[in-house]
Amino acid sequence: MADTRDIVTGAKVQAAPKDFLWPNGKRVAVIFNIAYEGWSDGKTPGIGPMGNPLPAGNVDTNAMSWAAYGPNRGIQRLTGILDRHKIKASVMVNGVIAERFPDTVKALTAAGHEPLSHSYAMDVIPTMLSEEQERANIEKTTALVSKAAGQKVAGWISPRGTPSRKTAQMVADAGYQWQGDAYDSDLPYIQHFEKNSIVAIPLTMEVNDMPLYVRYGNAPSVFFDIFKENLEFALKRETGPISIDVTAHTHVFGRMSGAWVFDACAEIARNSDVWIGTRGEIAAHVRKTFR
Repeated sequence: MADTRDIVTGAKVQAAPKDFLWPNGKRVAVIFNIAYEGWSDGKTPGIGPMGNPLPAGNVDTNAMSWAAYGPNRGIQRLTGILDRHKIKASVMVNGVIAERFPDTVKALTAAGHEPLSHSYAMDVIPTMLSEEQERANIEKTTALVSKAAGQKVAGWISPRGTPSRKTAQMVADAGYQWQGDAYDSDLPYIQHFEKNSIVAIPLTMEVNDMPLYVRYGNAPSVFFDIFKENLEFALKRETGPISIDVTAHTHVFGRMSGAWVFDACAEIARNSDVWIGTRGEIAAHVRKTFR
């Protein structure tokens, strides 16, 4: 990826150097992500376990209750799995979750996980907001998540991974060190704006319970199969540095039926020749190694 302009933001892109490796000199990185999500009052997920949407104007109480599993049980199960494997996760936290369940967010930080901002709620999508609304959303979300976490959050990923064209610059202006609304490279890069810069850390979607299980109806085991196959290929066939994300939602694979594959992925990663870390650690590594 040569130095160029980012297609979304127009920012100047500083690509990874040719000799880039992950921390500890590893060629393959595995990042465990947990999506800890909530919706604004009166709003519900657009996707639910029943599949067929209700006619417009009706509250999908089924989907509302399904999503409530995340803070009630899912977050504890997924973080408990990683704690047993001594793996730290990057956890996407909506402001509304930090507002309603601050103790669970505080517990993430205490356990060494990395809480990051995920907009105020899943229905507050940056690309659908005016510039004024988006700045207010960033400010509100940052305050809520930072207060609950007990530390200033350093990373941002938008709901649906869908920022506005100005989100990266806005979160950089707000003091964020990295953003994950990028899908256009295998490696992290730096976006340079007129007054500041931010590390863009691409998020891979191949090992993600939402599309695999909820949207396309695959068995949970497919999640593990794809991770195992990708990991084997990355270690044996890829010649350059590469990363693999393992992403689970607290209201989806936070349940027993899906959590076992998250556990299995953690087990195989922990016993492979890879670097396992958080997106915040990647951002710090990028700042040290990019020239």
